Amino acid sequence: MVYETMVIIISCTKSMIITILILIIFCAVLINGANVKSSSSIGTKGQWQLLFHNSGVVSMHMALTNRNTVIMFDQTGAGQSGYKLRKRYNGTRCTTSHNDLVDPTCYAHSVEYDIAANKVRPLRLDTDTWCSSGSFLSNGTLLQTGGYGNRAKSIRFCRPCGGGGGKNLTCGWIQSKKTLFDERRYASSQILAEHDRVVVVGGRNVFTYEYVPKINHEEKSFALPFLHQTNDKNSGGNNLYPFLHLSSDGNLFIFANRDSILLNARRNRVIKTFPRIPGHGSRNYPSSGSSVMLPLHHKDKFQKVEVMVCGGSTTGAFRAANKGMFLEGLRSCGRMVITGNHHKWNMEYMPQPRLLHDMLILPTGQILIINGAKHGCAGFDNARNASLEPYLYNPKKIFGKRFKVLKSTSIARMHHSSATLLPDGRVLVGGGNPHPRYIFRNVAYPTELRLQAFVPHYMDKRYQNKRPMNLTIEYGNQIGYGKEFRVKFMVVKKGQISNNTVTFSAYAPPFTTHAFGMNQRMLKLRCKRMDVSKNGSVNAILEAPPSSFVAPSGYYLLTVVNAGIPSISQWIRFTHNG
Repeated sequence: MVYETMVIIISCTKSMIITILILIIFCAVLINGANVKSSSSIGTKGQWQLLFHNSGVVSMHMALTNRNTVIMFDQTGAGQSGYKLRKRYNGTRCTTSHNDLVDPTCYAHSVEYDIAANKVRPLRLDTDTWCSSGSFLSNGTLLQTGGYGNRAKSIRFCRPCGGGGGKNLTCGWIQSKKTLFDERRYASSQILAEHDRVVVVGGRNVFTYEYVPKINHEEKSFALPFLHQTNDKNSGGNNLYPFLHLSSDGNLFIFANRDSILLNARRNRVIKTFPRIPGHGSRNYPSSGSSVMLPLHHKDKFQKVEVMVCGGSTTGAFRAANKGMFLEGLRSCGRMVITGNHHKWNMEYMPQPRLLHDMLILPTGQILIINGAKHGCAGFDNARNASLEPYLYNPKKIFGKRFKVLKSTSIARMHHSSATLLPDGRVLVGGGNPHPRYIFRNVAYPTELRLQAFVPHYMDKRYQNKRPMNLTIEYGNQIGYGKEFRVKFMVVKKGQISNNTVTFSAYAPPFTTHAFGMNQRMLKLRCKRMDVSKNGSVNAILEAPPSSFVAPSGYYLLTVVNAGIPSISQWIRFTHNG
């Protein structure tokens, strides 16, 4: 990271010089965004850190990997990015000639961010991933589907590199020889209970879904009339990037526009149609609200599944934006239990209208609503009035008291921005580019390459006595379904922890793009026994989820939360063979 220092030479006394030096050191500490511990007081509304002035690539797509890196990528068709390469991926040198300066192959279109080192490195990306989807397989590989133009049927894999300077020759992007049956741009994907099987749903003018991999060579895609019914052809679709959530019974919840269904993916049959969410407007792209499945809990054996949908654009917003008018977005949020036999949307309201935002589950089980705009809709130059203040939503508080406004940022995160939770509890925020190419001046919202972290209040130093530390998982990190496993951690003071204050969660990080975190999932695990020693060390016996219906096999972040204060998370892997 490069910092610029302006030195002003003046005639002053020795005491003045000392004072100035102290101020410079203090400012340097504040500027150093990579050092979380430098801030003595975060406050109740959190704080922001600037990690990079130039991450190189717009974070249209973002995903945290089990190697503690974050894969970020854009579209290859955007031309020159902010990360110029010395050599093309074919080995030829990129010079300062005009042809090379405008040649897209002399620029990176995907980078991997190393969290601990606070560095980025380029990843080779040859095919256009614009408006694609993704899901992690059980071994930590990202299965990436769809894209733009003649790459809309593409299937790619990205194996995270992790630390060590990218010396692992097997990491990075791999183009599959197999393809999707239908073109999938603006589609969503969800990992299923079956081992490493993914369903991909929808796309522009595509009213089907299909599986990756196919059961046999003759398998095609499956018609889904629901996508026809929810398609608003005069407003850009308004059912693109449908919200997908895997219920704990193995069925697939699909929300598009204002309606939702439950699909039995094993029988390829719609088994339930839910009530329409109240109010006007739309929730899906290009209206671009967002959705999350609230944490599943062991107390009800993970049987209660509740989804939440927030924000979006009002009726006519897409057509109005094309004429240069930007209508106010939606304030409403709806929650509905999708299991059982009684289904009703319970509505409440955010502090202000919001669209183009991300919804992330924090280790506390609260929901962070971040990024976005207040007027317009998604698309190039189609939104105005950036939403600079994150919201914190507490599902357990009483109605009317659940939203809290957090500290504002100075950086607009509009169309093509994204966010993801990090293992240390911060939230990584990047991207923003409402233009077909990178444009940095003379526009309402320039292309944004700065990379930030939002630091929630629970990371404040004043909570150190309560914070679980040195979390370790015994007997390896691969755990079979329903099996017991032991974790150890410490607290500074024994009196700061008890059986009534501690919870354990397992979190599947999302693949985030276009205001939706695909495959995001949190489980509150059962603790069968917890012993606290005199020196503050804790031994706990936990129980893994009962099946892959509850938790599809793969990597999860295990977190200990004591009185609302989370530990640094550690990776754990739920498997069929553990």
